[in-house]
Amino acid sequence: MNYLGHAYLSFGTPGILLGNIAGDHYKGLTVLEGLPEDLRKGVVLHRKIDQFTDMHFASRQAMLLFRQDYGLYAGAITDTLFDHFLANDGGIFTSDSDLRAFSHGVYAQLDTMTVHFPEKFGTYYGHMKQHDWLFNYHSVKGVEQSLGGLSRRAKYMKPPSRAYEIFLEEYYKINQFYNGLIVDLVRFVRTEMEA
Repeated sequence: MNYLGHAYLSFGTPGILLGNIAGDHYKGLTVLEGLPEDLRKGVVLHRKIDQFTDMHFASRQAMLLFRQDYGLYAGAITDTLFDHFLANDGGIFTSDSDLRAFSHGVYAQLDTMTVHFPEKFGTYYGHMKQHDWLFNYHSVKGVEQSLGGLSRRAKYMKPPSRAYEIFLEEYYKINQFYNGLIVDLVRFVRTEMEA
């Protein structure tokens, strides 16, 4: 899962939210020692979500669609696409206005924690909020923009045009892979948060 997935899988807990959504930017174990407890738990949760998702059969099948063209970036591409299907999951977000309210709520929570932003996350959070990245996952155009953003941040990734073509060609199949993952992932995260 990408930004929307990590935000959703924080289940409204602010400290966990920041650690979960920006988890990739807290590098190493020593950096965790100076963080508030909820934030540290969020970073750890982010890592567990990534590991669970990467190892899940449905994710591994989805990644195969991109492996030939994108190698190790297949996982990051799949995470981005899964956010599109999450944004359109009627069992989670009942309407566009529900998704928009969720995304604005996430930004409001994050705005209260800017002092704890990792530097790299802080440099583009303003763009995330201004262009409402979380909401824009719902449209195929938003997916195209997200893949472009991923390509700009991933130094050695090939241009994303082929990934976008595969996304459109295999839309139904990737949706089925998302469906095969999401229930297991939500159950896993709830169990982790209760531990």
